[in-house]
Amino acid sequence: MTIDFKKGDGLVPAIIQDAKTKAVLMLGYMNEEAFAKTKESGKVTFFSRTKNRLWTKGEESGNFLNAVDIKIDCDNDTLLIKANPVGPTCHTGSDTCWNEKNESTPTDFLAHLEETIQNRKNNPSEKSYTSQLLARGINKVAQKVGEEAVELVIEAKDDSKELFLGEAADLMYHYIVLLAAKNYSFDDVVKVLKERHK
Repeated sequence: MTIDFKKGDGLVPAIIQDAKTKAVLMLGYMNEEAFAKTKESGKVTFFSRTKNRLWTKGEESGNFLNAVDIKIDCDNDTLLIKANPVGPTCHTGSDTCWNEKNESTPTDFLAHLEETIQNRKNNPSEKSYTSQLLARGINKVAQKVGEEAVELVIEAKDDSKELFLGEAADLMYHYIVLLAAKNYSFDDVVKVLKERHK
C-alpha cells in the first residue's frame, strides 16, 4: 500500500466505517506515524491537528476503534478504515460524528447467523444443536425444514403473533442450515431472485 502523504502536507484523510453496520463513524487525519501505529496496535490512531500530536481514538474515553481492514482510494491519498467501535465514536457521546444512530439492521443479524452456522459446520461442537443437526446428514436437515414449514402453515391459520413468529424464526433458521449443508449461501439465492426480478 503506497500512500501519498505529500499531497496534504504529510496528512491524509481517514474515513472510519463500522465494519459490521457499514455506517460512517467519523473522519480524521493520519500522517505516516499514525498510520504505522494503527497497523501495529490495531487501534485507530490519528494525527490531531489541534493537539499537534498522535492521538489514539479512545485513549481517554476508552471508546477505541479496533481496525479490521484498511483500503486506499484510487488517488492514493484517502484511507477507508473499517473498524469495530467500542462505545460511541463522537466526543459528544453520539454513535457517529454526524449524530446518527449506528444500529445493525435485521439483515446484518441474518448475515451473522449464516456465518455462525457455517462456523458450526466447519468447526463442529458436541454442544451445538447446529453441529448435531448437520452431522445427521442432508435428509434430516431437509426433513426439519419440511416440519418447520408445516408448523408455520398451521400457525398462519390462527391469530397468535407469538406462535406464528416463533415458527417463522424456526423455519428461517433451519432453511439457513439447509443452505449451508448444500454448500450454498444467501448470496446464491439472492442472485436467482435478482434474475427473476428483471
